[in-house]
This record gives sequence, structure tokens and C-alpha cells, in this order.
Amino acid sequence: MTSRVTAVDGLLVLMVVIWGVNYSVIKRAFAEIPPHPFNALRLMIASAVFLAAIRVARRRARVAGAQLSSALYTPHQLTRRDRVDLVWLALIGHFAYQFCFASGVALTSVSNAALIIGASPVAVAVISTAVGRDRISRLHWTGAAISITGIYFVVGRGASFGGPTLNGDLLVIVSVVCWALYTVGASRLIARHSPLYVTGTTMAIGTLPYVLIALPQLLRLRWAEIPVDIWVALLLSALLALNVAYLIWYIGVQRIGPSRTSVYSNVVPIVAMAVASVWLGEPLTRTRIIGAAAVLTGVALTRVRRRT
Repeated sequence: MTSRVTAVDGLLVLMVVIWGVNYSVIKRAFAEIPPHPFNALRLMIASAVFLAAIRVARRRARVAGAQLSSALYTPHQLTRRDRVDLVWLALIGHFAYQFCFASGVALTSVSNAALIIGASPVAVAVISTAVGRDRISRLHWTGAAISITGIYFVVGRGASFGGPTLNGDLLVIVSVVCWALYTVGASRLIARHSPLYVTGTTMAIGTLPYVLIALPQLLRLRWAEIPVDIWVALLLSALLALNVAYLIWYIGVQRIGPSRTSVYSNVVPIVAMAVASVWLGEPLTRTRIIGAAAVLTGVALTRVRRRT
């Protein structure tokens, strides 16, 4: 067997850092802006950036001799099935996922939400295997199990499911299913079209119904009272957590498959925990360090491939 670290792994580590830090960023922002208006504004900014980037990539591709990475542009034409897939992926992966995630986190504890989201690689692996998109080895399942065990030690020991958090827990579970369906469903599209195009187009389509639902709250916002640092947080969260990190996610799905890419999401709660420890002064216990080591070990096992 061989474990080969590639440039894609480096990009996925960057994605993990961005999403881990983003938890603390949006926690500060939610104190000034309600979750759904904040998310709607993020999605509008990120969608505009994606659509502009898609247009630039197409123009550059038309220049004689210009060659772009398949992550940014492919010459394939859209089929009727592609168009249908773009719409349902937009509704599931951006509208439904973002709505359920934001609503769920507002109604449950951070520990519960992080533990549930930590199970997303298993959901991706199960769905991917069921539809025949990925072949999962025993070593991968072992790595996923070790990684989820680590997530429990990091955030799960203090989690308490049911009771007053039940509705929030269920919404976060639904968001995990939405994300898994989106990840696996998009793998067919990004085999022919660039991750930039698929991510940007689905985000733009999914943003429309989200903004319509958040519109009453957006209209009630007192824009002049929002601090400058919250606007900076909003902009950075859109450009980094949505534009950069989402693009990296689908580059990973395109290059190493949905199941192996999804395991990196297990590391996000670890980064969030570390940032909260430094920034917010939350305790970093021995149990959490052991859990973090287990998560990283699990991720490493999923990247081990049989030598052919």
C-alpha cells in the first residue's frame, strides 16, 4: 500500500482551516445580524463572484492557445440532464442545506451541531456506495470510524441530544443529508464540467429562493447600525468560506472522489476548537487533544491506496 500526499490534499487542508475559522467569525456576526439575513447576504456576494469568475474563465478559454485547468473551465456543452441536475443540486445543496444548517445551529448547541456534522463523511460514503459512484474499501470505513470516534472525544462528550435541542438536532441532521446528496450528485457533473461552473451556477440558483425567504428580515435590518467589523466578517466569510472553500471542495471531489474528500470535513471541528481556544479562551483538554489525533489518523487512513 502507499499513501500519496498531493496538491489536492494541501488545498483541502486550506479549506479545513477556512471553514474552522469561519465558525468563530459567524458566531461574532450573528450577535449583530440574524442568521438568515447574514447567510443571504453571504450567498449573494459569493454568487456574484462565482458568476463573474465563470465569465472570465470562458473569455480566457476563447483566446487562441489559452489553456485553463479543468477546475476552472471545460468545453463540454450542457445536456438536458445537466440542466435538471444543476437545478435540483442548487435547491438541495445551497437552499435547503444553508436554511437547515442556519436554523438548526440557532436551535441547538454548538457541541450537538459539530458532532452531527462530523458524521457527514459516513453519509457521503453510504450514498456514494449505494448509487455506485465510489468504491469504499475496508480501510476507508475503518478510517471513517476512527475519525468519527475522535469527533466524539473532541465535541461529543458534552453533547446532550433530545429535549429542548431536539428540533435543532433534527434540522442539522437534515442539513448533513442535503450536503451528502449534493456532494455525491455533483460528482457526475464535475466529471464533464468544471468545479467552478458547477459550484457557481448551483449557488446562484439556490440563492434566489433563500433570499426570498430571508427578504422580510433583510428589510427590517438597521443597516446603519451594523459595525464595520461585521461587514468585514461578512465579506471574508463569503469570499473565503463560500467562494474559495467550496471551489476547493469540488476540486477534491473531482480529483480524489466524494468519499475521500468528505473525510476532511471531520477536521473542521478540530480547527474550530483550536481557534476558539486561542480567540475565545475555551479550554483545550487532554481528551480533546486525543480526539483530534484520532480524527487526523482516520483521515490519513482514507488516503492510503493499494499499489497497482
